Amino acid sequence: MRSWGKQAAKKDVFQLFAEKVRDHKDLVSRWAVLQETRVEYFRGKDFVSFMKNHPELKEILESNKNLETEDIANSLLQKNLLVRCDRVVKTVRPGKKKLSTWPAHLEIFPEQVFSENDAFFAWTFVKRRPLWQTLLSFFWPVLTLAICLFPVYPHRCKLLILYSCAGVLLLILSLLFLRAAIFGAIWIILGKRVWFFPNILAEEATLRELFRFWPKKDEEERPKWTARLFYAIVAVLVILLLRHHAPDEAARARYQKRMSNIIDDVLEWSPSLALSGMMEKQTVVNATENSTNFSDEGSKATAETVTPAEETLSFEETDQNDETLSFEETDQHQDDTV
Repeated sequence: MRSWGKQAAKKDVFQLFAEKVRDHKDLVSRWAVLQETRVEYFRGKDFVSFMKNHPELKEILESNKNLETEDIANSLLQKNLLVRCDRVVKTVRPGKKKLSTWPAHLEIFPEQVFSENDAFFAWTFVKRRPLWQTLLSFFWPVLTLAICLFPVYPHRCKLLILYSCAGVLLLILSLLFLRAAIFGAIWIILGKRVWFFPNILAEEATLRELFRFWPKKDEEERPKWTARLFYAIVAVLVILLLRHHAPDEAARARYQKRMSNIIDDVLEWSPSLALSGMMEKQTVVNATENSTNFSDEGSKATAETVTPAEETLSFEETDQNDETLSFEETDQHQDDTV
């Protein structure tokens, strides 16, 4: 029983050490896909450098604080707190000089032994969620509800939200355009690939990696001067074409007026106006129905009034025709007698 308790305590100590090391910002790590699962991993040589710079973390291990870095890593591997991985793509891709420093896809290495030579190690335990992430998980439903209730906001709140979102969108588009323009200019003039904010469009990246400013080292071959000249000519032609087909002042004014009308409709909408509009519409519909009913009744009355007159007129015409026919027969009979 005592030995089992010591083993449990020892395991807890290594667990605490692993959590402390993983949360430390000085240990460089990345995210990758391991067997269809996203994992956070680091390189063996980075772990050795990290332990040299932060020897005070060994105090967490208590009785095992005198262990070497390699022994500590092997203990973490034995306790399944780490797993050694290897890159999936082991050949240099066409156009590159060497393998990627941080591969995006990993696989489990057969020998689970620590090494600092091109070795990768992924954390196997679930990282403790910080307090801000917990609060953020409760904030998302509130934010969704607030977005759905945007039409009922006061006019000033609508303006504030509209201009804030438009400013953020303009900032993002301007950043992407400036980033692409700098890359194109440097690539054409110097033949180097320089991407500022290299992870801004990455699908899998941490928040710190996403807003990394400095570009990565260019590991690909230098482009040929013919390709650079070709794309320079294409860029000039595109700029001239866009300048030639740019809309004039009248077209810009029409488009601005159209967009202003759409934005005004969104900003000026309110439940009271919507309800009053529905009431006015219902009033107009009722008035139209009453008018239609009145017109139908008037038509029926007119029809009933006209019918006897038509019958009288028809009767008089019949009598007149009979008298005329009788007079003609009488004249004919007198002629025959004579």
